[in-house]
Amino acid sequence: MPTKDHASWGYAASTGLGFTHEEIVEAHFKACEVQYRAALEQAGIRAGWRVLDAGCGSGAFLPWLAELVGSRGHVTAIDLAEENASLAAERMRRSRSSCSFDVQQGDLRNLPYEDDTFDAVWCANTTQYLDDDELDSVLAEFSRVVRPGGVVAIKDLDASLITARPADPFLFTDFFRHASSKPGYARQLLRTRDLHRWLDKAGLVSVRQKTMLIEHHAPLRPAAQRFYALACARIAQQAIDMGLQGDWQPFLDPDSAHHPLSHPHGYISEGNTVAVGLVPPAED
Repeated sequence: MPTKDHASWGYAASTGLGFTHEEIVEAHFKACEVQYRAALEQAGIRAGWRVLDAGCGSGAFLPWLAELVGSRGHVTAIDLAEENASLAAERMRRSRSSCSFDVQQGDLRNLPYEDDTFDAVWCANTTQYLDDDELDSVLAEFSRVVRPGGVVAIKDLDASLITARPADPFLFTDFFRHASSKPGYARQLLRTRDLHRWLDKAGLVSVRQKTMLIEHHAPLRPAAQRFYALACARIAQQAIDMGLQGDWQPFLDPDSAHHPLSHPHGYISEGNTVAVGLVPPAED
């Protein structure tokens, strides 16, 4: 599943996928916690449901999912990285949730569940790692394991809304335009705004989609400062290695007191898109 460019993005888990290591995933979640909760609430998950967190990472969404389904519900989680599955299971044990749960390692392209097992699938920050054919396969698997009338909800990063200040307003736009000129992770990060088309293509119905602009203004909270400084440093190094023009040097050192995000007018934004569809009702 990893494309050849993942090593350059860094922070890989055992799967080799960039930006999937717990260190960076947890930092991103803490930086965007309020917005992530709002995104989850758009899925329409209800009390008593059986829900699959597909690509759960280290399990940051699991306590919230457990809260939504309550004591009559059940939460299942799966992740490709064995270490992430272990961390997610431990997080749920520590949360002392009132709902039952199970967590395992596995591949979204071949889910180890029977047809119609779940009322909903929640998949956050994961489709960005799938090429187009894999995305088709995974959506087909989601539709298979969710009951007729059940929910498939996808949340992912929309990189087209990434910009930072003080800096050239097109600096990061130019990077993603250049990096996405060939298949790979950057192109998949720019596919997110088209998720509604992929859900429709997969045969889901009543498809809806919303994109949110997530903004962080100076003084950035420590969690946001840390995550975005680290992420910008990885992108800046890639841009320099590509020979891409632009003033990338200020972003290279995430701990610099002169980092743009530490400026009194520091600012960074990203986009998050939530696409939701229903598995078609069973035919009479």
